[in-house]
Amino acid sequence: MSAGPVLKLTEAETTLVAQLGARGAAAEAERLLGAGLPTRRVEAYHYTDLRQLLRSVPVLAEAGPATQGPLSIPGAVALSITNARVGPIPTLAQGLHGQKGQGGVLAQRDDVLVRLNSALAGEHLALEVKGAVTVPVVIDRRIEGAASHAAGAVKLFVADHASLTLIEVFSGSDAAHVGNHATAITLGKGANLTHITLNVMGPTATHFATNEYHLGAAAHLRTLVVQAGGALSRTQLFPTYEGEGATAAITGLNLVGDGQHVDLTMDALHAVPHTASKPLFKTIARGRSRAVVQGRLVVARNAQKTDAKLMAQGLMLSDEAEILTKPELEIYADDVVCGHGSTCGRLDEDHLFYLMSRGISKSVAETMLVRGFLAELIDPITDETVAALLHTLIDSWLER
Repeated sequence: MSAGPVLKLTEAETTLVAQLGARGAAAEAERLLGAGLPTRRVEAYHYTDLRQLLRSVPVLAEAGPATQGPLSIPGAVALSITNARVGPIPTLAQGLHGQKGQGGVLAQRDDVLVRLNSALAGEHLALEVKGAVTVPVVIDRRIEGAASHAAGAVKLFVADHASLTLIEVFSGSDAAHVGNHATAITLGKGANLTHITLNVMGPTATHFATNEYHLGAAAHLRTLVVQAGGALSRTQLFPTYEGEGATAAITGLNLVGDGQHVDLTMDALHAVPHTASKPLFKTIARGRSRAVVQGRLVVARNAQKTDAKLMAQGLMLSDEAEILTKPELEIYADDVVCGHGSTCGRLDEDHLFYLMSRGISKSVAETMLVRGFLAELIDPITDETVAALLHTLIDSWLER
């Protein structure tokens, strides 16, 4: 017989326990019943107290028709997941194969968002890449209709020496949705992947996303996470360097406005020798907002010759904005080059004065400096159409 709950459940916790029970996830329901959502006492959620921030959870999403997302790229392969249901899979580009799978996609991990997604995701979109796919793949992941809770999943395998650009766009109707999304990616030997995720959810939505990466030998990964939507957002990145010669440029951008709480958290494991990573995270915060950037680099005992450097940079455009950063290194090898750093401040007054002295208005000068601050995130995107899309998204946020 169960000992019963050890704490008084919040409204959100009570709803989640009921939803887990309805899906047959009794063990996870029992676990949540006893422990609840993580609080500040859980180190990974120290700055994002889910028990306090997640006040309520709507009903589980029902199937709805696939709809067109807010962003489109001419010539791209377009796929959709609406209300956690995989949409029709069209004829795909040569070298790209897709099908619908059942259940979640993430590896077991002691993380509440991972466990909830694994328990609630009924189906997933499975993609396999063989060879060089020259057109980008765009997955519209939307939550439509009245406020609902959707747990969707994508699984991607990039075969040896294959390449792809994958863009995931998270959006939905202007309702207080809760989305808990998962993407699990495996890169074979010498594979090359650019993975871009764009959070443009409505202003009252809650957005959770977990991206899990497994890099084989000599594989290369470039990521860009852009978080611009939702009242409460948290994206988690879990890269594991499993093959010698694997490299990654893990990057992310928080665009945080008044009333938003946005969290970008990375936990990376360098498991074998001769791997390299350069995570770079940037934040722009304005109004009364809070942005969180957490990054941990773990170097295993056997992972000699690891080269890993983490940097977090923040730009505050108001007195009320708050940016919290926590870079960490956990090194068990003795022949490595590793480091981390963090900076945070306002626009440089001297640079602003220089531009204004040349006849440029203050608002235009500020925009120019912000664009310069973000350039090293966008410039490495070689696809001009995709880069233009990112510039449009950023400019739209700046204009607001």
